[in-house]
Amino acid sequence: MTSDVLEFSGGAMSLKRPGGGRSLRAWDAADEQLLEQACERCTPESHPQVLIIDDQFGALTLGLAKFSPLSFADSRTLTESLDTNALPGVNVPAPLNWLAPPEGPFDLVIMRIPRQLDYLACLLRWVNSILTPGGTLIAGGMIKHLPSRSAAIFGELVHTREVCPARKKSRVIVAGPGRQTLRGWTDLWQGYGLPSTHYEVAGMPAVFAREKLDIGSRLLLPAIKRAVAELPPVARVLDLACGNGVLGLCALARKPVLEVMYADVSSQAVASARHNVMTAFPDAVASFHHSDGVPGGAGRFDLVLLNPPFHEGGVVGDHIALQLFQQAARHLSPDGRMLMVGNRHLGYHRSLRRYFSQVRQLDADPKFVVFEARAQGAGRP
Repeated sequence: MTSDVLEFSGGAMSLKRPGGGRSLRAWDAADEQLLEQACERCTPESHPQVLIIDDQFGALTLGLAKFSPLSFADSRTLTESLDTNALPGVNVPAPLNWLAPPEGPFDLVIMRIPRQLDYLACLLRWVNSILTPGGTLIAGGMIKHLPSRSAAIFGELVHTREVCPARKKSRVIVAGPGRQTLRGWTDLWQGYGLPSTHYEVAGMPAVFAREKLDIGSRLLLPAIKRAVAELPPVARVLDLACGNGVLGLCALARKPVLEVMYADVSSQAVASARHNVMTAFPDAVASFHHSDGVPGGAGRFDLVLLNPPFHEGGVVGDHIALQLFQQAARHLSPDGRMLMVGNRHLGYHRSLRRYFSQVRQLDADPKFVVFEARAQGAGRP
């Protein structure tokens, strides 16, 4: 973990960033600016109703604790960060997410600007429905991570009051609510047909590859079909980092009697997977978990399916995949296996052998490789 002290006009605090290496800090210049702007525009004595959206590692939620804010985040990692950085004597409620979003109204919304343009549009439309008529949105992010056309989206959806001067390569925008909300927004869900079936797969804006099947998953699907054909009817399958649930859906399409668990760090991904499974297989034995990795108490699985993410915010690497490999190995049944696809350049054939006794390449193309991994004699989870 990396520890550092964040200083701003409202005070100072030491923050740690769980995982991700020693050189990574738990806050950035955008957090600094957002905290400064919030403290300038509001006082605890005015008793504002404050909502914080997509805080990364707790800097905003803990830095503005004197306002008793409600925190809302798509990513489950914020929960771990708040637990890690809990301040003595300060009770911070667990963050809410898209599986049960708050209704408001809120006087002040502090928001990290996401990297995806569609998700930004989704957030601004939602904020319009939960801000009081005279309420304020303070949104910020690092300039290099702002999505293209973000200025146009702000101009279209909210009433911009001030664009603050750039500071330390970060940008903050202050705005009031606009008229357009999520009601009737046709781009809230986008999707495609699951290959070789009549089933549809859809995803919300924060979900990876929601508009079309990604190349890696396409390469993995034939291996899933073959593996599922060999499973007994009572087998348990885990779609880890499930996204819109396409891998688990492929398993159910081949054998609908399977018990399938879906887990993802993104609540919009979990909501999307649940929507897709319940639409295609309303009687399926399926469960859905907003979890940073394998859910606690998940037990063992005969088959784990994984297309691991290789970036967290602006950080690219294999640290997330390595954590998922380790967890998957611990949750395989004695004869179980994991099927995964990954970017060729990340060299997963080496890292998989840290956690699995048998690793076999099943398929490959110029960019992706499909592996089967087995962990014989794995310890009890």
